[in-house]
Amino acid sequence: MRITILYFAALREALGTGRETVELPEGIADAGRLRAWLRERGGAWAEALGEHRAVRIAIDQAMARADAPLRDGAEVAFFPPVTGG
Repeated sequence: MRITILYFAALREALGTGRETVELPEGIADAGRLRAWLRERGGAWAEALGEHRAVRIAIDQAMARADAPLRDGAEVAFFPPVTGG
């Protein structure tokens, strides 16, 4: 399965990229597993996407939970919570 991943705001800065296209290994079928798989890269990835970090996920521009399924060609966005004032 091939997907596009977008990183916004502080995540983009921490990871040094705003976008990538990846071929997912077998078994990475939902947003939570994708996040865990990305953390396995270590370093900034493990820190920025750590379980202790508040990170929002959207799939195809709709807010998603960790158990949301992925599909081939999906666009998955990771971003920090947004506050307003």
